[in-house]
Order: sequence, then C-alpha cells, then structure tokens
Amino acid sequence: MDIKEKLRDIPDQPGVYIFKDADGKVLYVGKASSLRSRVRSYFQRSKDHGPRIGALVNNVRDIGWIPTATEAEALLYESNLIKEHLPKYNVSLRDSKTYPLIKITMSEEFPRVMVARGRKSDGSLYFGPYTDAALLRAAVKAVRQIFMFRTCASLPKKACVYDDLGLCSAPCEGKVSKEEYGERIKEVILFIEGKKAELIKRLAEKMKKLSGEEKFEEAAEARNQIEALSTAVHKRSGIGPAGPGELAVVLGLRRTPALIEAFDISNIKGEEACGSMVTFKDGRPDKSKYRMFKIREVEGQDDYAMMREVVRRRYTGSLKDKLPKPDLIVIDGGRGHLSAAAHEIRAAGLKDAAIIGIAKVFEHIYTLHKDLPVALPPSSKALQLIQRIRDESHRFAIRYHHILRRKALVGEKRAKKIQKQTPH
Repeated sequence: MDIKEKLRDIPDQPGVYIFKDADGKVLYVGKASSLRSRVRSYFQRSKDHGPRIGALVNNVRDIGWIPTATEAEALLYESNLIKEHLPKYNVSLRDSKTYPLIKITMSEEFPRVMVARGRKSDGSLYFGPYTDAALLRAAVKAVRQIFMFRTCASLPKKACVYDDLGLCSAPCEGKVSKEEYGERIKEVILFIEGKKAELIKRLAEKMKKLSGEEKFEEAAEARNQIEALSTAVHKRSGIGPAGPGELAVVLGLRRTPALIEAFDISNIKGEEACGSMVTFKDGRPDKSKYRMFKIREVEGQDDYAMMREVVRRRYTGSLKDKLPKPDLIVIDGGRGHLSAAAHEIRAAGLKDAAIIGIAKVFEHIYTLHKDLPVALPPSSKALQLIQRIRDESHRFAIRYHHILRRKALVGEKRAKKIQKQTPH
C-alpha cells in the first residue's frame, strides 16, 4: 500500500502515528487528537514545513498508527515507542531532562502514582519523559478512575472523599489488602507500558476466577475495568449522523434506526441496584429523554430479572405514552440479557423495534434471529456507534448507582448517630 492509500485509510480519532523509511526503520513517532488531520497535514504540498520536517517527509515510505481512547492515552504510547525505537527526528524528547514523568513509589507499602519532574534514586519506578504535562495529568487521572490507586502523601486514619468517588480503593481502612493493591499497581504498569491486550487478558482471567469463588463484587470491578479498557478506544472516533445508516446495513434492519434507546444495569451484589435508559436521535444523544430506574422488584444479584423489570417499566408504565417508540433497542449484555429484555419488550406490544445486545470484552453483537453473534471490525462506524451508546448507558447507570450508594451511606451514618444518642 502506498502513502496515498494509507492517507485515505487513516482514522479520524486520537492515536499515535509512526513514520518509517524505505528499510522499515522508524523515523518519527507523534501523537494527535485526530490522526487523519495531523498525518495528512505533513503531505500537503502547499504547506511550508521548514527544512527539518521537509527532510522527514521526503524520507517517509510507510505510515503506521495506533488508535487510542484520547490524546492523553496516545501520549503514553508515544513515549514508549520513542524509547523503544530512538527515532532520528524525535531528538528533543530523547535528549530532554525537563519533561514530566510518571512516578510510582514502589518503596511504599501501598505505592502512589503521580506526575513528577526529574528522577531520584528513591526506589521508585519512572516512566517517560512525556511531551505535555497537562495531557499527562489527564492520562494519570483516567488510569486512576479505572484502577483506584492512592495519591495521598501519607495514609490517613480514615477513608477520604476519593473512596466515595470511586477513585481510591481505601487501603487506609483495609478495604484492599497489600497483595490485592500490588496487583492493581502491576496492572497500572501494563497500561502505562501500552500492553493493553495483555492487561485485558489478565483481567478477564481474574474476573473468571473471582466469579468461580463467588466473589461477585470483586468480579464486577474486574468486569468494569475490562469495559473501560476494551471500549475506550472508540469514545472519540468522530461518529456523526452517518453511523445509523451503516448500522441498518450490517444488522439487516428494514429501515435506518433514527431513534435508539439503550439499557444498562448497575449494582454490587444486588445492593443499590438501578437501571438506566439513554436515547440517541440521528446518532446523537437526546439527554432530555434519559431516564433512571431504581430496582424495586428484584432482591439479590439477578441481572436478568433487573433488566426485565427496567424494560417492562419503560414500555408498559407511565413512560409508555410519554416517550416515542424507538426504532432500535440496545441491551448491555450478551444472549442472556438480550433474551430477558426481548421477552418483556415483545410482551409490551413493541413488534417493530429491532433489539440487539452487545457483549462485554469481545464486543460481539447479538440479535434475536441469528444463533451466532455479529463480529464487526473496530473500524466499523456501526460498531463504534453501538459502543458509544452502550458506554453512555453504562456511564449513566454508574452515576445513578453512586448517588444511591452515597444516600445509603448518609442514611447509615444518621441511623448510627441517632442510635448513639438514644438512651438505653
């Protein structure tokens, strides 16, 4: 494939691009918020790049790229690739000692992960350097949301607000053991090193093991980590209104789904269980029609029953006549979740709406009329649209779940306070 063909295929999403010479040697590694715009800009004849970039472009014979979730994640990949290949035209980053680093304080019992300037002989692990301090802080923040490591200078006696926000695993209160926390740090290192496939495989094995041991809360956390890692690459992929048309083609729908509703369930061992519904119109979110559902009828951890309750309440309750009927319904889950939801949807009289499920980890799409799932390539706009809608329903469900958890915690504290004040 020549350069012109490569330029046509490069995606419009964040990532790292790699320029190579005729011998396959890496000449330059860069990051971009839009791979397509950035890489194409090098090859515009009208542009005056100056002698250094001009010499680079004249020697480029091949282009490679790695799509990422955000430009912040691309920053991590960029640094790793520069360190591995030492490209001729990345001189400033290779030689500079002033750029920021990621520091992991391995000498501490519960290591911290932070942005630092300069290396010290203190037993810490250092990664970098990185070219953009602001993007690096954004990347560390995103990793923290997934793996919940501590950042406090010294361990407090009680958990702080970051525990409630789901940003710290609270080793200060013994909510995570030293061994479990150490595993989190190993996973953080894999992510920083760009070994995402290896990390997802490790988490999938961990989730299976925990489920077998009936440690459902821990297994759910591993599942959420897998979701965040395996779907994030599609969150900023430039999806527009053209997505629903392709969706109709790949799924064999009779018409383009202009109105799409998606459902997700969130709970920990059945506690503070809730469901979410998000609505997309012409490929874009319509937040005025988002709805939250607190689970009322199901006790214990039964995701199928919870999904049945939520869709039943949507299509037979007060919302039935308040909201328009969707063309497509997306269920977060595989064959089991899809079947459970479809039974209630059809019973409610929705005969025309198409119903699909999107399974976690492998991102396969399940339909009601095919035994085997539909496996679309990551580059598919249709898959990206479904993932974007599923991710939004998951975000909305998690947000409501956190609200319910905070209310429950406040209620417990008040009850204990009243109990202490009541004379016996």
